[in-house]
Amino acid sequence: MNSPRYVKFFDEFGIEDVPLVGGKNASLGEMYQKLSDQGVRVPNGFATTADAYRYALEQTGAVKFLHEVLDDLDPSDVTDLARRAKRAREIVYGAGLPDDLAAEIVAGYRRLQQEYGDDVRLAVRSSATAEDLPTASFAGQQETFLNVHGEESLLDACRRCFASLFTDRSIHYRVDQGFDHYEVALSIGVMKMVRSDLASSGVMFSLDTESGFRDVVFVTGAYGLGENVVQGAVDPDEFYVHKPTLAQGHRTVLRRLLGDKAVKMIFLEGEATATTRNVPTPKSDRERFCLTDDDVLELADNAVVIEAHYQKPMDMEWAKDGLDGKIYIVQARPETVASQREANVFENYVLEGGGEVMVEGRSVGEKIASGTARIIDSVAHLAEFQPGEVLVADLTTPDWEPVMKTASAIVTNRGGRTCHAAIIARELGVPAVVGTGNATTTVPSGTPVTVSCAEGDSGRVYRGAVGFHVERSDVGDLARPKTKIMINLGNPDLAFKTSFLPNDGVGLARMEFIISESIRAHPLALIHPEKVSDSQARAAIARLIQNYPSGEAFFVERLSEGIGTIAAAFWPKPVVVRMSDFKTNEYASLLGGADFEPMESNPMIGFRGASRYAHPAYEEGFALECNAMKRVREQMGLTNVVLMLPFVRRVGEAERVLARMAEFGLRRGENGLEVYAMCEIPNNVILIDQFSTYFDGFSIGSNDLTQLTLGVDRDSEIVAFDYDERDDGVKAMIRLAVEGCRRNKIHSGLCGQAPSDYPDMAAFLVELGIDSMSLNPDTVLKTTRQVLELEKEWARSSDGAQGS
Repeated sequence: MNSPRYVKFFDEFGIEDVPLVGGKNASLGEMYQKLSDQGVRVPNGFATTADAYRYALEQTGAVKFLHEVLDDLDPSDVTDLARRAKRAREIVYGAGLPDDLAAEIVAGYRRLQQEYGDDVRLAVRSSATAEDLPTASFAGQQETFLNVHGEESLLDACRRCFASLFTDRSIHYRVDQGFDHYEVALSIGVMKMVRSDLASSGVMFSLDTESGFRDVVFVTGAYGLGENVVQGAVDPDEFYVHKPTLAQGHRTVLRRLLGDKAVKMIFLEGEATATTRNVPTPKSDRERFCLTDDDVLELADNAVVIEAHYQKPMDMEWAKDGLDGKIYIVQARPETVASQREANVFENYVLEGGGEVMVEGRSVGEKIASGTARIIDSVAHLAEFQPGEVLVADLTTPDWEPVMKTASAIVTNRGGRTCHAAIIARELGVPAVVGTGNATTTVPSGTPVTVSCAEGDSGRVYRGAVGFHVERSDVGDLARPKTKIMINLGNPDLAFKTSFLPNDGVGLARMEFIISESIRAHPLALIHPEKVSDSQARAAIARLIQNYPSGEAFFVERLSEGIGTIAAAFWPKPVVVRMSDFKTNEYASLLGGADFEPMESNPMIGFRGASRYAHPAYEEGFALECNAMKRVREQMGLTNVVLMLPFVRRVGEAERVLARMAEFGLRRGENGLEVYAMCEIPNNVILIDQFSTYFDGFSIGSNDLTQLTLGVDRDSEIVAFDYDERDDGVKAMIRLAVEGCRRNKIHSGLCGQAPSDYPDMAAFLVELGIDSMSLNPDTVLKTTRQVLELEKEWARSSDGAQGS
């Protein structure tokens, strides 16, 4: 046989050959040729060329018939579009394959049999010559056929691939993107089938899809074939890996979230062309992650290599073979949404109220929208959807895209943040809440709702129209003030997005937020569940830790991943993490907490802060906190974490707590570890020279310092009128603290609300020459601009004074 005219193997083409073999195949060939020796494993295969597609249609005169069907198409008429598309597919499928083209395809199949064995199963995938461009993703527009074996089945799958260039969604998409139907051709990729039906598969990105944060790899996965993850039929597992510390050799997953993974897609054996079925995932599998940490890190390595090769953020599909246990990359294309955002524009959607939460799921898009809910349960009812409504569905597929374009928001029962609904919502710039579980039975059609994706990882659907506003700021030309502007942050869900604010790091990361939200149980209840008297609390704790070796391991992993996410988001800037500062009543409210906490009449000045850490009653809990922080700094490699001790009453207490920390592997000065203290007790100010020998810096907690200077319990509404951070006595304390830090050559900062609320307090701090102030995210831009102006005025007045 002569050299093939219409078939090329993966080692014969690369990314420059998109016009020849389409984006998907060109990328597979590129990786197979150039990245295999860097650990990226791509199954071998071949592609039919664009010329093969055109040749097949020209041989039968099909092009003339396609013009007759499509030339006067109105894509907004969904019913007519469906009728014409069906006829176009019949024309192309009926054209068949010329004998010489069919012979070349069969010869390629036999070559794969020689490499992988006679029983090799094939994935037959469509690759349009206009897909996967940097500004337009044709994701999911054409068909794929899996587990194909036998020559006749392969040829039939190829004919179906050609025909799939004329699905309703493909035609509509080309019209929207301005592509000519007859300029776009279709290449067919034929490759070794990865048996992920026996293992797992999913999608990964070389950035965070919600915020556009580029220093992480985001991996999603579920059991079985990848179609469920792509289409959103399951709520997948999610993993993050931090690229800078991975490059330094730290082999640790940054963060993970267990998905429900209710079903998995498998093959029905005995069929020549794949027939698939979703079956329930066994409960034991649903309750564990579908990938090991080693698997996730291998995928992250692959993502970093692929991104470096293409020099842009990438969207990749992966599959783990249940027969050989190996991970394969089966697709890579440019990421087309998050990476296209304006880098210097910070947009923040703010909910102005609340109300009844009808359903919750995973948030997509960080925006808010209101509208009337409309449940659509099948493609047949898409015509009922009105522009501006909130689309509520079990899941969406590419066939739904014409109406998705007109939705104000999208809500689905199933799916994760890389499913079809999520991908399209991001492209359209509308909020989506996916994986709610029960939206179609809980949110009635015709109900006004507000869809909020601006509150972290959890997306919420509120009943009624809840007010919101958008804060949009151009931060590209904002100078950095001499006074460091840091951020107060406790919620890891918001860390990546918040890192885009102009900042000098995190001045206060509240450990207690992560304990209450991600751990939910008292540390000592996790260590000693047998001492928990409430049977319901014991059962809840057992459920929390069921996939962990122990309650201690659960606490350490969850806390370290929460803190690690914040530290990674701001890497390499400093992130000051305050050790737990719950009061006894707050600790008691955690699962099992009542059995380990004393009753105090005034917890505000009771058993809290540093006094707990070296006390026998909480020593085991403090050990867990230290183990988690040691994991963040040493295993994760996030050495930008600075530890801070709250409520250190006496100098001797500081000495004892630092000694305990050293016993737990956190010795001040080792591996660059800095330890700060909160300056929030008058004794800290009075004895600041003595305290300074134990710490690398102080962060003034103006809330507690105010209440203890003025003798006002800030939890008491009766005396709240006497609470004022601007009181002369409080300002005198702050002045003495800043001067004491300067005298002892250690860092001075303030992490209270005062400079955010009161411009005169910000002016006072700038005048004092404080090193940093740490603010809530919503006031960072305003206060930064104010501080810049204050520093200019202060410099002008200083120059004037010197001149006189």
